[in-house]
Amino acid sequence: MRLAFDGGWRATVTDDPLRISPRFTGGCVDVVRYADVKERERFLAETYGSQDWLWDAPDVLRFDPVGRELVGAELRIPYASASAETSVRAPVLPRVRPGGLRADEVRDFRHEMCSVLCRAPGDAVLTCLRDLDVLDEPVEACVGIAPDMALLVQDSTVVGWSLTDPARYLTTAYADPDPSPPSAATRRMLTECLDLLTAPVVDDLVDGEPAAVARLRAADEALRAQREDRSRADALLSLIGTLVDDYGTG
Repeated sequence: MRLAFDGGWRATVTDDPLRISPRFTGGCVDVVRYADVKERERFLAETYGSQDWLWDAPDVLRFDPVGRELVGAELRIPYASASAETSVRAPVLPRVRPGGLRADEVRDFRHEMCSVLCRAPGDAVLTCLRDLDVLDEPVEACVGIAPDMALLVQDSTVVGWSLTDPARYLTTAYADPDPSPPSAATRRMLTECLDLLTAPVVDDLVDGEPAAVARLRAADEALRAQREDRSRADALLSLIGTLVDDYGTG
């Protein structure tokens, strides 16, 4: 299968997915091996593909210039959540086929980040779509480029991606996720934090609605008090940190 990305850029699906656990940092899902800023800079210098630049934040997909295989990705979470009515008809996804990518050519390109977030009940799956038009046709294929991480394909074009069991992969920047399963409290708090970050709750926070502000403060306090699963609780604190600074301290 050959897949099309933005700008007419193409890659072929291979039989070799990445053996890297995703890192869900709240704003992004990273499938990478680097462990700090310097290693990331070296990674970008030694690979090619789609890359972020100053004032520009597309999805990042990086390829080895020798074999042209996919070696890492950084996919951004859109916080424009689909409405409840739209979420009901979030795409039914076909079975995931594990696979890597081999670029057709050694050339940089730009791949726009998704604009719509669809959430399954309990946030068991996060599905990010290019736009709502994706819901008008079936998703034809899911290419599993890493554990629980898949690209969504329509008409041979990449139109989004999904992360299954996002709570498992919660972590802070540059750190691998805890290999132990997430606690029930973490799963509940992930849903609460995503609620706070998406409409209509985030709109109420901006407007200073007392109930929304109280809800934000309660989430912040609960995460700070959580003793179990500390690394994931810290990741969620980071996720809502800007909201707390902007709307929760007044």
